[in-house]
Amino acid sequence: MRISMYKALWGMDGDMESQFRRIAEAGYSGIEAHPPADEHTESFKQLLQQYNLDYIALIATSGKNHALSFARQVERCLDLNPVLINSHSGKDSMPFAEQVAFFQETLRIEAQAGVPIAHETHRGRAMFTPWTTKLLVEELPALKLTADLSHWCCVCESLLEDQQECPTFLFRHVVHIHARVGYAEGPQVPHPGAPEYERELHAHEQWWREICLKRQEEGQHLMTFTAEYGPPGYMHTLPFTNQPVSDLWEVCSWMAKRLEKQYMT
Repeated sequence: MRISMYKALWGMDGDMESQFRRIAEAGYSGIEAHPPADEHTESFKQLLQQYNLDYIALIATSGKNHALSFARQVERCLDLNPVLINSHSGKDSMPFAEQVAFFQETLRIEAQAGVPIAHETHRGRAMFTPWTTKLLVEELPALKLTADLSHWCCVCESLLEDQQECPTFLFRHVVHIHARVGYAEGPQVPHPGAPEYERELHAHEQWWREICLKRQEEGQHLMTFTAEYGPPGYMHTLPFTNQPVSDLWEVCSWMAKRLEKQYMT
C-alpha cells in the first residue's frame, strides 16, 4: 500500500503563496482546504500548478437545507479540479429519516460530479459516532467516508474498546484518513510523539493499518492521508497566556514523516 500525504491549510500563517511553497518544499503531495474566496480562485489554481500540488476540497453543509448547501459547495469545488471532496455533512440533531434522505441526495450529486466525495466522521455532524455512522452505511452502502477517528474517541470518551464491531464494519468504506490522534477527553493530543500518549498513538495507527488493509483487499493500492492537527482551540495552551504547548507545523511534520516511514519503507 502506497500513501499520499496532504497538508491542511488550517492554522497556517502567511500569505497563500508562502503556504503553498512551504508545503511543496516539505514534500507533501497536496493540500486540503476550503475553496478560496472568489477573488483568490485564479491565484489558488495557479499556485497548485506552480508547486505541483494536488487538491482535496473541504466543504461543510449548513442552513435549513443541507442538501442544497452541499450541492452548491460541490459545484463550487469542481472548478478547482479536486482529486477528492471531503464533506462535513448534516447535523447530529437531524432525525435519522432526514439524514437518509440527505445522504441519498449526496450520492446523486456525487455521481453527477464525477469526483469521489467522502463524508467525515466529525463531531456535530451526522457521522459523529460509530453506531450512527454504521446505521447510515447499512442503509446506503455506496457512502464513502473520511476517517477522523479522533472525533469518535472524544464523543465516546474511550479508545472505542466497546465499539470494535462498528469501526471494523466501516473501515472498508473509508477512502481518506485524517491522521490526527485523539484521546478519551478530546480530539487532539498535545503531541502524538509524547510518551504519555503512546497508547493513543498506537490505537490510531492500528485503525489506519486496518483501513489500508481493507482498501488493499478491494484492489486499491493508494491511500490519501492529511496531517490535520489544529491550532489553539484544538491544540492545548498554557493557562493565562494562551500560548500553544506545541508547534503546529512540527506536529504535522512529525505525523507525516512517521506515516511515510511506516508505509514507504
